[in-house]
Amino acid sequence: MTEAKFSHLRELLRSYGSCVVAYSGGVDSVFLAKVAHDVLGASALAAIADSPSLPRQELAEALALGERFGFPVRVVRTAEFSDDRYLANPLNRCYFCKHALFTELTPLARAEGFAVLAYGENASDVGDHRPGAQAATEFAVRAPLKEAGLTKAEIRELSGRLGLPTADKPQMACLSSRVPPGERVTPEKLAMIEAAELHLRSLGLFDVRVRHHESAAGALARIELGAREVDRMLDPNMRQSVASRLQAIGYGHVTLDLLGYRRGANNGTAAPIPFREPGTVH
Repeated sequence: MTEAKFSHLRELLRSYGSCVVAYSGGVDSVFLAKVAHDVLGASALAAIADSPSLPRQELAEALALGERFGFPVRVVRTAEFSDDRYLANPLNRCYFCKHALFTELTPLARAEGFAVLAYGENASDVGDHRPGAQAATEFAVRAPLKEAGLTKAEIRELSGRLGLPTADKPQMACLSSRVPPGERVTPEKLAMIEAAELHLRSLGLFDVRVRHHESAAGALARIELGAREVDRMLDPNMRQSVASRLQAIGYGHVTLDLLGYRRGANNGTAAPIPFREPGTVH
């Protein structure tokens, strides 16, 4: 089944003749950019949006992957931080981000003769909270991974076969996703989040989110970790080290979310944690 879907993806890309792939350095877009280049050669271009919501390390790694696997990557500056609708951080913030991206990529593709814009939405994203998909529809951006029926698990499997190091990369939403809806997004907040998450990853932690909350008492960091990593943070030395570093970054309060990392925890779409009576088998 996966092989048939992979063949379908390649056929779709071949039918485009040429395309620009909206590239982020994440699992889906790296896979799509690599396969598009394999199928279309110089008629495929990956384009990555650079803004304060993209960590510097992610940008560097995304560019390095292009060099390593031979697909060209263009860096474009996007203007979502000039849009007060984005900065206000509504639940559909991602719509304004993707709209800004496709506003840049559409004339680029037209001017350089690329027939199709494509991005990395996949079959597992169907039904998820994805306001950016509305912007993609408005700009007629194709989602070949979704059209081929490829799920996230299948993309990871195929990425492994292609030798892509992103096969087991954790999901990585933009830094703005760490700010709760309704709290304003600012470059200063994102710089604090980026520094905090970089420190946590330097300690060997894998699934990491630092949720940034503002209160009258100052900035609060709510750390989310993968289920198997929460216990590491309970070690007294680790706890003190992390607290000291995040306080130096500017957080007056540093907390650990005992529920761990849940996708969508800031937008209300995270799956609830089921309650079980003590002693029940699970």
